[in-house]
Amino acid sequence: MAQAALKRGDMVVTRDGEGALVIRLSGAWTLDTGVPAADDVERALRAAPKPTRIAFDLRDLGAWDSGLVSFVARVADLATEREIPLDEEMLPEGLRRLLILASRVAGAKDLRHAERPGSILARVGLLALEAVAEGRRMLAFLGEITLSFARFLRGKARFRARDFWLLVQQTGADALPIVTLISFLVGTIFAFVGAIQLEKFGATIYVADLVGIAIVREMGAVMTAIVMAGRTGAAFAAQLGTMKVTQEIDALSTMGFDPLDFLVLPRVVALCLMMPLLCLYSDALGVVGGAVIGVFMLKIPLLTYFNETFHAVSLSNLGGGVLKASVYGVLVALSGCLRGLQSGSSSSAVGDAATSAVVTGIVLIISACGLFAVVFYVLGI
Repeated sequence: MAQAALKRGDMVVTRDGEGALVIRLSGAWTLDTGVPAADDVERALRAAPKPTRIAFDLRDLGAWDSGLVSFVARVADLATEREIPLDEEMLPEGLRRLLILASRVAGAKDLRHAERPGSILARVGLLALEAVAEGRRMLAFLGEITLSFARFLRGKARFRARDFWLLVQQTGADALPIVTLISFLVGTIFAFVGAIQLEKFGATIYVADLVGIAIVREMGAVMTAIVMAGRTGAAFAAQLGTMKVTQEIDALSTMGFDPLDFLVLPRVVALCLMMPLLCLYSDALGVVGGAVIGVFMLKIPLLTYFNETFHAVSLSNLGGGVLKASVYGVLVALSGCLRGLQSGSSSSAVGDAATSAVVTGIVLIISACGLFAVVFYVLGI
């Protein structure tokens, strides 16, 4: 027990003849043995007269780890609060370096906290300015992609064909399993919800109309786009963000390649081409899901169900859904690539970019869906 007590860190706070507060540390200051709190130092600082400086006596100090760093950092904070000079000459070199790093992190936190305005009106104003700046960045990115697509049409955009076909596979065939599951389930849900209401009027045959129009006109494109935003948009953001962290994008620019032509353009084109096909596939699976409920729950003959669906769904519904899917594909690809290029230079920033890509993509999809609804209503489609 006596040996353990000697190993445990101890602290004695005294004053020297010059009025300095001397903190004498002895023993092992490690997290395993326990680290004394800085309460004695705080009480000594409150006592009159005010110390001229704070010094350390570490002649009897044994082993130390981050526990000592935390204690000295707390003493440094107390000295800063009371405007008392802190003498760090007796501290080990490694400990002084760690204190510098800790002070930088604390300074960054204080700066972020200080930049946050206290007024709610000021916060709303800053959010509005940030939204405007973000809108400008998105418009600038859209303009750059438009120019890149123009170079592609003129045959001047440079990217590898095998990368493009790999992206086509990743955004097309590889997405079929999740699109199959979601589309089929959405079709069954629509049919089941519609059947509950239509059974009250003896009009269960119109479940085929409900499912067919809803899936082909709206939900097939929207659900496919949302699935691709969570699957492909996040992947694009993570890929480009990682390339930015590893400075591969800077290397491409150094070698004379335009990152937009080489990285962004093939992703946008691939997803824009695959989305209409995925939408048609989703429409078919959604109708099949509704047919399962109609045949097995409502006892509607299969041929009758499909005939009713074909009569209800028009070519304008089908064409409108495919057009929406193409636009949604462009929005998902642009969101993923934009957030990836805006990613910071850390691993956590890549995760934030992927999350932001999904959120941005879904918001743009829903906004575009509402805009399409208004335009189609005005055009009478």
